[in-house]
Amino acid sequence: MPQCRLSGSGKRILLGINLGAGSSMSEASAAAFVVGRSDWLRAVPRLAARPIADSVCEVVAIAALCPMLLAVAMWNGFPLIFYDTGAYIFQSFADRFVPERSPVFSLFIRLAGAGISLWFVAIVQVILVSFVIVEAARAVAPRMTLSSMLVIGAGLVVLTALPWHAAQIEPDCFTGIVVLALYLLAFHAALLGRGRSLILIAVAALAAASHPSHLGLALGLTSLVATYKVVAVRRELPGRPSANVLLPLASAALGLLLVLAGNYHFTRHLFISRAGGVFTFARMMQDGIAKEVLDESCSQEHFALCRYRNVLPKRADDYLWNPKSPFTSLHRFIGTERESERLVNESLEHHPVLNLEMAVRDAAKQLVIFHTGDGIEPQQWILSRDFRRFMPGQLPAYDLARQQKGSIGFMPINVVHQPVAWLALLGVIGLFAASVKAGEGSTSVLLGFVLAALIGNAIICGVFSGPHARYQSRLIWTPVLVLALVGHNRRLLLQH
Repeated sequence: MPQCRLSGSGKRILLGINLGAGSSMSEASAAAFVVGRSDWLRAVPRLAARPIADSVCEVVAIAALCPMLLAVAMWNGFPLIFYDTGAYIFQSFADRFVPERSPVFSLFIRLAGAGISLWFVAIVQVILVSFVIVEAARAVAPRMTLSSMLVIGAGLVVLTALPWHAAQIEPDCFTGIVVLALYLLAFHAALLGRGRSLILIAVAALAAASHPSHLGLALGLTSLVATYKVVAVRRELPGRPSANVLLPLASAALGLLLVLAGNYHFTRHLFISRAGGVFTFARMMQDGIAKEVLDESCSQEHFALCRYRNVLPKRADDYLWNPKSPFTSLHRFIGTERESERLVNESLEHHPVLNLEMAVRDAAKQLVIFHTGDGIEPQQWILSRDFRRFMPGQLPAYDLARQQKGSIGFMPINVVHQPVAWLALLGVIGLFAASVKAGEGSTSVLLGFVLAALIGNAIICGVFSGPHARYQSRLIWTPVLVLALVGHNRRLLLQH
């Protein structure tokens, strides 16, 4: 009776196989399956108890987080869509420049396989988000077990807007990536190693280039790291982690180059943005400043907007997106780009205090509005044309999705998400102050970095585009994650 040796979880399992009449191959296969399954069942708890710093657990965690982050889109029946998605699709597949949309994200969705299926884009996005989350956990809480990492991931899916952005065909999924990736590059590059650092540089650059506000946030956070390094060196702050400025700077610079290259691809000109002045003017119009500037200027200079100054909409969104708006009559972004920039400059010159007051008010408002679901609603009236033209095979699934049927209600979701977001914001502020007072260098730097990102995002979006819930909703999950990681570390310290 010969013996067949099988290996499972480092153990040798001897399985006797009788090749005679007393035993069949099917019986031997069944026995091997039972033994193998039993061995795997014993291996799963051991794997779940291993630290996330282990490379096997790292891969498993990334793979396990991906379906979690796709759960909302799978329940919806199609990747989530925003109003801007159509412009990205048009710019990408028509190969025509759209001033108000990032060319880099348009090229990204095309290269990620949007023409075949938008599911490919959603999958690539959740892989990138999962990778950065796991690397943050490995750096901040290396003794965290795989099971704890997956519990935190499940918590982010249920308690925050993360899955609503991660699988949405919109660059909002990259906002948190900018923050976490730059933090890791600045303060944990040695732990990450060369390979992971290079990946994070590339991922952070793509994230920064995917939206103008992301690029501004990346440049601001990189400047913050440089300032911190100068202060830490000059004052010889004890217990404070050292900072690497070159890696975040390299990532931000690469992001800037991607923006310039993307714009050049579509226009054959080098520039960063042609829509900033228009968005800022629309925000000033909403704040009541634009009408005052036009009243002062129209008697001396001829602006095309002068004849509309008494019928300007009260809301920036109505001005920018309503087909009957004066903005549409003046050929939108291309027709009003230079005039908007001139009016913004005149406003800043003649009313600096008023503009500062309105900017502070808008930034403060942006900081504290972060409910989930802003703009996630039926949008066939604006997007069906682009689907029919560029991806007709995906139109039936798009039309059948819960979003397009209007059957997603965000009130019960925000009953959970809103309090969690408030607790996270207040928790980061309070714990940051406590950690600074206690001299906990690494913790205070992490919390301070995330808090600076939240404030910076609110300033950039609130001032240049006007407060919208989705701008802060796309980032508010990061303090939830960071507090969970810091809390995990503190729990381990108490246990020991």
